[in-house]
Amino acid sequence: MRALSSLRWKIALTTTTVCCLVAAALGILVHNVVARQVVGEVRKEAARDLDHALGHYEYGTAHGDVNAALDPPGLPAPLRALVARGRTGSMVGTHGGEPVMWAAGPADRSALAVWIPYGNTRERLRDIDTAILASAALAAGVVALAGLFLADRISRRLATTAAVARRISAGDLDARVDFPADAGPDTGAEAEAEADPGPDGRRPRRYRDEVRDVAHALDSMAASLQERLEAEKRFTADVAHELRTPLTGSLAAAALLPEGRPKEMINDRLKALHRLTEDLLEISRLDSGVERADLSRVELGRAVERAVAATRLPAEVRVVRDAVVLTDRRRLDRILANLLVNAHKHGRPPVEVTVEGPVVVIRDHGPGYPAELIEQGPKRFRTGDPGRGRGHGLGLTIVAGQAAVLEITPVFANAPDGGALTTLRLPVGRLPETG
Repeated sequence: MRALSSLRWKIALTTTTVCCLVAAALGILVHNVVARQVVGEVRKEAARDLDHALGHYEYGTAHGDVNAALDPPGLPAPLRALVARGRTGSMVGTHGGEPVMWAAGPADRSALAVWIPYGNTRERLRDIDTAILASAALAAGVVALAGLFLADRISRRLATTAAVARRISAGDLDARVDFPADAGPDTGAEAEAEADPGPDGRRPRRYRDEVRDVAHALDSMAASLQERLEAEKRFTADVAHELRTPLTGSLAAAALLPEGRPKEMINDRLKALHRLTEDLLEISRLDSGVERADLSRVELGRAVERAVAATRLPAEVRVVRDAVVLTDRRRLDRILANLLVNAHKHGRPPVEVTVEGPVVVIRDHGPGYPAELIEQGPKRFRTGDPGRGRGHGLGLTIVAGQAAVLEITPVFANAPDGGALTTLRLPVGRLPETG
């Protein structure tokens, strides 16, 4: 049923249905016209025979080679009633068990009737109806196949465009549909317009192709989006690089200030700005794709315990089942440190870190992640509300970037009983051989 609900089948079924309706209407029209013409010829012949028989009856001579009789027993009742009113007419009936065309008229107080065989005419009409049905079926089949072919072509192109759109949404900004710019001949005024190239030297398209227009619009959007993101990345990297040198000098100069509260406040703000600059530089490197992991086999439980201890933040580490994973120890420490800092800054204690095989789960008991972050993933400087009361800064953006380098897909969720829940599944490595 799902296949029949697809666009290609909808178009094919609609085309076939319309074709069948048109074929039925034309078939009925042709049948009526041909039947009227064929039956009319037989009626004319019967009318001529009736005039001939009436003429002979008037002069009292024999009817000749015409099948005629006064008040024959097989004369249809409607035709007999018509003659009784002094009128003549004709209709199809039977005589001796065979189909005939009756024609009758008044002769004194009787009905003079003639009849001619109608069997061949009926067979002829059946043959015409069979030919009409066969032609309609053939036309419907051909149109159905053509509609299915065209619908399949349109559906495939739309599916390709949708797949590229999904790749772009997933972050692959190099994805393009790349349908050809021009295709198909045409005639008439549009063909004349083809002879005049545009200002850019390219000839205009001969006809509109809406699917191709959508694909080209998607490609243009992706290219524009890629250019803007690249410009944003370059700007972020340039700003971070430009800030790094004066900040280093400012930190050194602040160290020379006399001890006291002003010095502490200045150092605190300068260190925060320095951390922000370093985070921006790290994100720039991750965005550029130049980062490469230095992989090695690591016992995950011990590595997590050491990483948590290095942050000097209160957290409960529970190793349910240890495992050896293939990862970059330095980058894993960076991921865990950022998640713990985020848990303490935006959540509430206790903060729990659980290791079960190659899976690490970090949980706090605060308000949890915003719905936008769970649905769309971390974004730099994302805030949970306009007041920036639940901002997530750059920490989770760095987590996502470093996790991508390590081929880890972090899952951000909220625990059923409250609190942010982050799950990391690491690639498994083999234990080193000992000998």
